[in-house]
Amino acid sequence: MRKQLPAILAAFLMTAVIALAMAVVGVNALVNPNTVAVSNQPAASTTDVAVASSDQVTILQLQAINDEYQRRDKQYQQRELQYQQQIQQDQQQIQQDQQQAQLAATQIQQVQQLLATLQDRGLITIDQNGQITILGRRRN
Repeated sequence: MRKQLPAILAAFLMTAVIALAMAVVGVNALVNPNTVAVSNQPAASTTDVAVASSDQVTILQLQAINDEYQRRDKQYQQRELQYQQQIQQDQQQIQQDQQQAQLAATQIQQVQQLLATLQDRGLITIDQNGQITILGRRRN
């Protein structure tokens, strides 16, 4: 019986230590505020992972398409700016051409007035073909 007594004491001691450890873990689990709520949904299956992966691929594709549209939009805005600048240059050129045309019309009018005055004074004659003949000066 002497040999059995230390074995029984060791068994009780080991049982008490294990029971105490289980009690400490249980109390800690009950008191811990950082717990995760239990979910009634089953764990993610391989199909859920495949769907999530497919969604990620779709998101990446859509982001790539969006990036392409943004790049094109920038190109279109640059082209529009270039076209607006070209339109402004063309409008300025038109204004300059109109001013030159007005100046030429004024000069033509002045030349016509001069020719009419010379014709009235008898210094030139203009025939039907538009040919101008210079007459000699009359001496009085």
